[in-house]
Amino acid sequence: MGVVYKAQDIKLDRIVALKFLPKQFLCDSEAKTRFEHEAKAASALDHPNICNIHEIDEIEGECFISMAYVEGKSIKELLKVKTFSLNEVLDIGIQICGGLATAHEKGIVHRDIKSDNIMLTPRGQVKIMDFGLAKLRGVSKVTKTGSTLGTVAYMSPEQARGEEVDTRTDIWSFGIVMYEMITGQLPFKGEYEQAVVYAILNEEPRPLVESRPEISPELEQIVNRALAKRQDSRYEKAEDILVDLDKLRNKLVSSKEQASTAKAQPSIAVLPFANLSADKENEYFSDGLAEDIIDALTQVPGLRVMARTSAFAFRGKEADVREIGARLNVEHILEGSVRKAGSRIRVTAQLVKASDGYHLWSQRFDREMTDVFAIQDEISQAIVEKLRGRLLGERPLVKRYTENPAAYDLCLKARYHLLKMTQEGREAGRRYCEQAIALDSNYALAYVVLCESYLWNLYWGSTDPRESYPRAKAAALEALRLDETIADAHSALGTVLGSGEFDWPGAEREFCRALELSPSSAVIRYDYAWCYAMWFLLPLGRVEEALAEMRRALELDPLDPFYNTLVGYLLHCTRQFEPAVAQLQRAIDLDPTFFFSYWLFSTVLDVAGRLDEAVAAAEKANELSGGTPSTLGTLGRAYGMAGRTAEARQLLEELTARRRLTYVPASALASVHRGLGGRDEARSWVERGIEERDPILVTSVKSAPILDPLKSHPAYKAMLRKMNLEP
Repeated sequence: MGVVYKAQDIKLDRIVALKFLPKQFLCDSEAKTRFEHEAKAASALDHPNICNIHEIDEIEGECFISMAYVEGKSIKELLKVKTFSLNEVLDIGIQICGGLATAHEKGIVHRDIKSDNIMLTPRGQVKIMDFGLAKLRGVSKVTKTGSTLGTVAYMSPEQARGEEVDTRTDIWSFGIVMYEMITGQLPFKGEYEQAVVYAILNEEPRPLVESRPEISPELEQIVNRALAKRQDSRYEKAEDILVDLDKLRNKLVSSKEQASTAKAQPSIAVLPFANLSADKENEYFSDGLAEDIIDALTQVPGLRVMARTSAFAFRGKEADVREIGARLNVEHILEGSVRKAGSRIRVTAQLVKASDGYHLWSQRFDREMTDVFAIQDEISQAIVEKLRGRLLGERPLVKRYTENPAAYDLCLKARYHLLKMTQEGREAGRRYCEQAIALDSNYALAYVVLCESYLWNLYWGSTDPRESYPRAKAAALEALRLDETIADAHSALGTVLGSGEFDWPGAEREFCRALELSPSSAVIRYDYAWCYAMWFLLPLGRVEEALAEMRRALELDPLDPFYNTLVGYLLHCTRQFEPAVAQLQRAIDLDPTFFFSYWLFSTVLDVAGRLDEAVAAAEKANELSGGTPSTLGTLGRAYGMAGRTAEARQLLEELTARRRLTYVPASALASVHRGLGGRDEARSWVERGIEERDPILVTSVKSAPILDPLKSHPAYKAMLRKMNLEP
């Protein structure tokens, strides 16, 4: 189908591949038409696992395609020198399906999927090559009646018979490639082509388990279903395989985690302590006490501690401890209550075995507020003694960052209000931190929480990044000056250095230090994942790594709607749109009042072409958020995409007027202009947002599907260079 040259694009200073139609075919109108169809098909696709087409042109009577130059080797080449592990097979299969799913969505059938046509870069990224035999929906066939296209060993039965083909022929060929990666052999072989065709039509391949006894039944079943000879018994489209492969990966990750903890030291969930104080506002104190105990217990090697959000999901619900233990997959539950009156507190705590509700330990503490740290440590030590049969020496588990009870109390209030994820909560959190620091200027943890309040305000579009990033950085640096071992301070500083200053090596250094300081802490792993995945890996375009990081965090806190939402968003960034929709629906089911889930759900539905649903989700997000600029921008885009132009323009006018008076993120205005079809205006606002360090744009400009139309514009590369994301 072509002769390919490596070349230099002297205009854009990049290495490309030029594919020329062989000279002997220049007079063959069928071959030339098919060649043009390849370019048309592939240029309509923009996916990280598909080789990008730059242009098609003709010079001196010769047609050529300019496409991305991909470094690496084909799967066929790699099979000559290595055996793929089953984990590698699963990862490669997921990437192939991601690319095929995008093609199938656009009505494009590759028709020549084979191990020669799938490249693997040195970083492990899949690139599907050569859409030369692609069949476009609505385009008449260019083959002669009865002739077949493709490589015989990978042909589907219907393709081998010369019949009409659809997406399921790619599913079959994908199954062949998977079989080949697992066994190192093709499933259907023969000494000549007719013998191979006979095997495809009449024989069954050798069972995979005979070659790889360690293969999971689920993976073998997926490959077998892809290789079903009857089309109606096969997967219908790549998205369907993607769902099954994704489930299998999640199961294997979970099984691996369970296996590594099978020799298990005990596991525990700390439920929110009940507030029995006369003043119901004291809930912040009872929550804070439980959170500090969680943090203390995560310092115990070998003790698995359920993260806060999942444990606190049972607040106010009449659930038996056995049910809670089963849902959270923990062996023990700590529950308690707090009564606070003036300077006196009474704390009761009890440790329960989740399987039968048996009480292992309980105690009541009547103390002065000045003894709150001692209470936390006594509870933590008692739990360790019961669960591990020994104390960890004399070292206190609860680290004291201040000796001032009033400052500690204010910091608890700050964390409590920040976790509400509202504008009022963030402002209250910041004020309480400042008051705590006024009482104890050496309170390192208060500086960390203050830094987080600035970062949360940034992400929700409440404050100007040009003011908030420097303040966040100052708070993080002060925390580290006081105590270099606070992992959260390193994560926060990494966020500022990366997204705020485009110092990506400095950011990575801080994130690595955060994990190094507390690798086994569920709390640290949770906070680290949010910052590292969304504020570092995503801007760099390392979406698969970001998704893996978020999935690990979700295992620690499976009932957290925030992390469930981010996993859904990252799935859509990998172009897995149907799994993304399902994941975001799960997040909404966990908390139907959380605007953030609806906000990102609208974006995913928009990209998936489900415009009416995108409008409904955007309206709900805007209602629940109280009309923030970011949700208004998303709603304006949804209205514009759905053809409700007047409503979109009204929101654009409102946001423009607001920006004259106060900070409104450029991403909000770019969003509405995109919905109204104003590509130049949208691009201009994106450029302005990058200059202003709008975190929504900084984190998404390289990876978000909704910004894909920008990538063909010369200004796009210039933006990446300003962000130090391109040489």
